[in-house]
Amino acid sequence: MARILALDTSTEACSVALKLDDQVLEDFRLVPRKHTQLLLPMIEGILAEGGVKLSDLDGIAFANGPGSFTGLRIATGVVQGLAFGANLPVIPVTTLETMAFTLFRERFAHYIIASLDARMGEVYWAAYHWNGQGFDCLAEPEVIAPDQVALINPIPDADWVGAGNGWQLLDQFSPVMQSLLQQTYADLLPKAGDIARLAELYWQQGKTVRAEDAMPVYLRDNVAFKKGEGPHGKK
Repeated sequence: MARILALDTSTEACSVALKLDDQVLEDFRLVPRKHTQLLLPMIEGILAEGGVKLSDLDGIAFANGPGSFTGLRIATGVVQGLAFGANLPVIPVTTLETMAFTLFRERFAHYIIASLDARMGEVYWAAYHWNGQGFDCLAEPEVIAPDQVALINPIPDADWVGAGNGWQLLDQFSPVMQSLLQQTYADLLPKAGDIARLAELYWQQGKTVRAEDAMPVYLRDNVAFKKGEGPHGKK
């Protein structure tokens, strides 16, 4: 088992977690626009609570997206600095798979469509199936208008559930998608504790990168637009 520090600033929540073998310590806070001020003190606090130093760890994990552009940049910068200084590998974990894992762990859901509100009339989404050892990604992460979300060849009789605040826009999804879901958990956000749990699986599989290669995944090409412009630069 691995010792992993995990952090997430991809949404309005800021969370850090420390996985020490079979124990997970977590600090999760809903603190919009305070990630920069709180993240490093929270990391210091969780390491102190666990009684470990960075040099005692096997790796550092972070939510690399999709999510808030500013939040992803904050997390990427911090994890690069910490990992480079301590000579540790980095384990990137997607926000969407993290939320799917939370529903698997807490609700034993096996078929999950994870979605986050991407603003500007779009959502981030992906579909996952827990196969007993990890997730099969049945629809790769993308950013798209809610009414354009669709599963190609959905698995018959699968009990699909929705994870993430993208489902607060449920009435904007197609009738087919609405009828597909058994239940939605629209208040669910990525949590560092489950990033750490998933990261251990990735670490065991050798899915790590060097500090300088840890990068955010935005999905959307444009980070900012002029008033009246859409994500593709069209009025």
